[in-house]
Amino acid sequence: MGIDFGRSGGVLRGFTEWLVVRRGECSSFYWHKLVLLDLFPDIGFEGWKNEDHLTPEQHRAAVDHLFSLVLEFLDVRNKPRELGLMYKRYEAMYAHIWG
Repeated sequence: MGIDFGRSGGVLRGFTEWLVVRRGECSSFYWHKLVLLDLFPDIGFEGWKNEDHLTPEQHRAAVDHLFSLVLEFLDVRNKPRELGLMYKRYEAMYAHIWG
């Protein structure tokens, strides 16, 4: 998050939207929760205040999964047509909410 913040959100711009489209369902979670939900779909987030509830093994798996997702996202982000299609799908998913 520090690198992304230091670059005014440019490094991960579109990452949350890409994760939502990849998952195929609307979500109010930010990317860090979406990554965990992708890796651990059966873990309920209702009571979680932060990621400290992960075991050391889960934390390592989450970091590895995050890096693999970021690399996959960067591949999409670096292809303008694919990036545009991703945003189009994202907007279509939320059209009923945004009116």
